[in-house]
Amino acid sequence: MRIAVAIPCYKVTQHVMGVIASIGPEVHTIYAVDDACPDHSGKFIQEHNHDVRVRVLFNPENRGVGGAIVTAYKAAIADGMDIVVKIDGDGQMNPALLPKFVRPLLLGEADYPKGNRFFRPESVQSMPPVRLFGNAVLSFMTKLSCGYWNIMDPTNGYTAARTCVLAELPLDKLEKRYFFETDMLFRLNTLRAVVKDIPMDSVYADEESNLKIGKVLPEFLKKHAA
Repeated sequence: MRIAVAIPCYKVTQHVMGVIASIGPEVHTIYAVDDACPDHSGKFIQEHNHDVRVRVLFNPENRGVGGAIVTAYKAAIADGMDIVVKIDGDGQMNPALLPKFVRPLLLGEADYPKGNRFFRPESVQSMPPVRLFGNAVLSFMTKLSCGYWNIMDPTNGYTAARTCVLAELPLDKLEKRYFFETDMLFRLNTLRAVVKDIPMDSVYADEESNLKIGKVLPEFLKKHAA
């Protein structure tokens, strides 16, 4: 199996090289997508990277996290990858967990393993209260609209997918920004794809999240209602 990692890069220069360095040898290719980053993340990676597996892709305009991941998905499909794991470049997702996400795919148990930060109370102690509340609301709304009631953390962005499944999705029609994860679940459900929770701890240190709960929550509720 040829495994790829997709890293959306937007204002992540403080953490992305550490993320790349932590990705294990089981990975064949690493797609780092500069989503028209004002910090020039792609150029930064090119100047500091020594890992031959890394390919830097550039979006001509900012397309949001979903648009960045779709760029990587298309490249992975074109390059003949079998599995793509999405890991953020801000250090909130531990690359050491990657084998746990890939394993259900290798065993034929799932089509889309997805992180679950709520598998035990201790795992969310470091999550800011406003994000915890916002994620709880968004998670319920996502379950209601996408149909995957067994998934505990549907807005989690740490995911793995079979490229053969991705090739069946209308990638250009997927939501481009923070509603991307929810839209992915809705589209996957139309294919009857199997989604599986993978327990993980949340990590919140000095990174600055680009997702502002107070700003996106009304937008999410409106999209769910539609």
